[in-house]
Amino acid sequence: MLDIRLIPVLSDNYVYLLRDGATGAVAVVDPGEAEPVAMVLDDLGWRLSHILNTHHHADHVAGNEDLKRLSQAPVIGPEADRHRIPTLDQGVGEGDTVRVGSRTARVIAVPGHTSGHIAFWFEADSALFCGDTLFSLGCGRLFEGTPAQMWDSLQKLRALPDETRIYCGHEYTAGNARFALSIDPDNPALQARAAEVERLWLAGKPTLPVTLGAEKRANPFLHADDPALAARLGMAGADPVAVFAETRRRKDTFRG
Repeated sequence: MLDIRLIPVLSDNYVYLLRDGATGAVAVVDPGEAEPVAMVLDDLGWRLSHILNTHHHADHVAGNEDLKRLSQAPVIGPEADRHRIPTLDQGVGEGDTVRVGSRTARVIAVPGHTSGHIAFWFEADSALFCGDTLFSLGCGRLFEGTPAQMWDSLQKLRALPDETRIYCGHEYTAGNARFALSIDPDNPALQARAAEVERLWLAGKPTLPVTLGAEKRANPFLHADDPALAARLGMAGADPVAVFAETRRRKDTFRG
């Protein structure tokens, strides 16, 4: 199994280090800052061999250049964003694979938050690095994509095995829980997850990773095709894309 380390950076971002024990290969996912990553690498005695980007936003790629200079590690990210990730060495897209030592990730195209967004799924390690597409109890804002694109992307991720662990780009779970409870207050799985999140938050601990199975039960953004959610939104019989769009609209204006 991959040895996965979570590194908080900036105000609420997470960067991930992945080490393959069989070969010593080490990848970093979405380095929004270089210095915290370099410090952890030094502390652990690990040498960086791969830099993985899910999308082009600065809080996910700003550390690329410095880490590449320190390690000579190639930057691997969405081919569709080649013009927006100047350090990119290897562009990948839907169905491609990326090897980190003996471990293999499948690339999944998940446009919506950005037009070129991808996720890295290490199936044998039950680990999904999904950037800002899927959050615990939430999903990313639609900066470049459409509701239809994002709903399609979320359905792709929802179809992965329940035991898949979600490693997303931000610590947004507490705020997401408050919104989710505002539109799905009687969901026992959501209630339990919200209570767990509050305990972790008060203890100063990360709320991630979380299993996809838990998200399938509690995350309203994965329920746009559930007639019960549509009815609660006053949209009985509506198309799931319309239900998703309304859920996202409400989250964008939520002040709870």
